[in-house]
Amino acid sequence: MGADRTCCPAGTTICCNVPSTFNYSGSGLRCRFGSLDVNAKLCGDTVCCTAPELDTGAAAASATPAATAAAAALGVAGKDSSPSDFGRLENETHKEYLKREYSALKPFVIISLSYLLFTTTDGAVRMIVLLHAYQLGFSAWQTAIMFTLYEVAGVVTNLLAGLMGARWGIKSTLLTGLTLQLCGIGMLFGWQDSWAADGQVVTGIVFVTAAQMLCGVAKDLTKLGGKTVTKLVTPDEKQSRLFKVVSFITGFKNSMKGVGYFIGAAALTYNYYFALGILLLLVLAAMPWAIVGLSNQLGRARKENISLSTLFRQAHNVNVLSVARFFLFGSRDMWFEVPLPFFLRDAAHGLGWERVAVGAVLAGFIILYGQVQSWTPQLVLQPLRQSPANKYVELLWNGLLCVAPAFLAVMLLGTPIFANRQLQAMAGVLLPGLLLYCVLFAVNSSVHSFLIVKYADGNKVAMNVGFYYMANAMGRLTGTLVSGALYTFAGANVVHGLGWCFVASVGFAAASTAVTVLIKDDSGGLRCGSKLTLVK
Repeated sequence: MGADRTCCPAGTTICCNVPSTFNYSGSGLRCRFGSLDVNAKLCGDTVCCTAPELDTGAAAASATPAATAAAAALGVAGKDSSPSDFGRLENETHKEYLKREYSALKPFVIISLSYLLFTTTDGAVRMIVLLHAYQLGFSAWQTAIMFTLYEVAGVVTNLLAGLMGARWGIKSTLLTGLTLQLCGIGMLFGWQDSWAADGQVVTGIVFVTAAQMLCGVAKDLTKLGGKTVTKLVTPDEKQSRLFKVVSFITGFKNSMKGVGYFIGAAALTYNYYFALGILLLLVLAAMPWAIVGLSNQLGRARKENISLSTLFRQAHNVNVLSVARFFLFGSRDMWFEVPLPFFLRDAAHGLGWERVAVGAVLAGFIILYGQVQSWTPQLVLQPLRQSPANKYVELLWNGLLCVAPAFLAVMLLGTPIFANRQLQAMAGVLLPGLLLYCVLFAVNSSVHSFLIVKYADGNKVAMNVGFYYMANAMGRLTGTLVSGALYTFAGANVVHGLGWCFVASVGFAAASTAVTVLIKDDSGGLRCGSKLTLVK
């Protein structure tokens, strides 16, 4: 069923036999060489493909036993298969099938677990920095500055991570990210309480900003692997399956980030250094699996030399979706990252909640967001006949997203509830509004995560995704800085400041909707259930 890579010089056409029951006329066939796969075509009862460019060491290490037949990669059942063994090849035993499936999915499992452990620490360290800065007396604007290099690093890192992933593979970017996270968390052990005093505030801001920069680089290097591996293990024509896989891993990642928010807030109530120590252990737990279980060739581009200039020559839909992503995440971080936790803690104009309560609210938001994102294909889009998603689906949900921040802006700026500090009414308005935004944003994010993987070039997926998440980081940076300034300086008090943050959020959500119109993907139309068709 396959061919040994070491016996096939680069450029040699090889043929893999396929079952006689295999009947396929579409595109997207692949031949797999260990963790690498290349385009192939069906010729009679064989599949023809070209061996990828690999150096000798890599060939021996990662490209054995085989060019797996395209039928196997596609999960085409032979005549001996059964519903419970979907994807088994003709004359293939159940044990052989499981071994083949495990070999194909092992990179996904290892990278996903490492990614989830890392994400828990990412959420926790952000919560620790936010609440510790508030406790020491730093303002919202000063705290927003602390996260500036975290987001700037994301802009630069996503560009370079795409280049690194294309040239040196996902394993390199993943391990580099985990190592930098250790350094960033370790650096925070040096944060001195005395730096909050007059005359030393700048020292505190610079130090924490530098530590956060390392964590920002780490996050985007690690995220690259978590996002790209789904494309590498899912055949192009399995779009519905790809949507579910991408939504699940992205949503579960966000849920774990929410868990991290709560862990960070809860551990901080005991001791600042204790909280940081827990995070170091979680990062260390993720590293051994990546070191021993991943191929150095995973995710490498093979058809051309990748240069920095290549990163800016993206496909039209990747460019447009990246701009839409900028505004989408700018809309969320226009109020979420700094203003909201500060408002929940503020005892003079806000709700005056304790750190654990604030952490629980933010954790609940992220966990719900992650779970909705995970189940969006099955529970939201499939019943509405909108799966797999396309341009029109994103337009619909992006437009609906404007409703939630508009409602909150009106309530904060146009009613006496917040001005008179009616605590029960404030919570009764704010929490449902945040819940609505959370659900709508999760659906949008799920569709976005699918579309970028769908539009990415299989041979340059790391580069495409890196460019896309560069735009994501720019949106987060813009939202964080603008929100810190609005919350601190706009209006007479922080109620007005938070209200103007939501006004800005509406503007960014509307801009994301407008940009999405430019995507060139008119296939599929738009339906809302079995009886209502909005776009044919």
